[in-house]
Amino acid sequence: MRIGELSRSTGVDVDTIRYCEKAGLLPPPTRAPNGYRDYGTPQLERLAFIRHCRALDMPLAEIARLLDFVAHPQADCGDINQLIDAQLARVRARLQSLRALENQLAALRARCDTGHLAADCGILQELVSAAHGEACACHAAGAEVGESSR
Repeated sequence: MRIGELSRSTGVDVDTIRYCEKAGLLPPPTRAPNGYRDYGTPQLERLAFIRHCRALDMPLAEIARLLDFVAHPQADCGDINQLIDAQLARVRARLQSLRALENQLAALRARCDTGHLAADCGILQELVSAAHGEACACHAAGAEVGESSR
């Protein structure tokens, strides 16, 4: 199949398919006599695997490691568990950061009721004050955004 068919079959953009080839994540396809790439089942299956891993927000370097395990099924899976544990830790850190962001936005939102002029809006006043380096009440509601993942 041609690259467009592979793209439609997997839901992966053509540019991403080419990137995966260049990065060595996708085995090179055979070439038809006219020079076009001719993708088959191996590329389709591997691209579906890559797409699933990316849906889990896994970095390409870790996907490459997992693909190595797929190619060597007799290897011990302890490293696979460590890889997933590391990804889980990254996700948990991001969740913590997002909760802090939620708290900050809620505190900011509490600064203003509806029905005021923009000049009297507590949200805008708070944001302008913070832009001038003054203490922002919304940061009292939680840690700095991203602080938990540092």
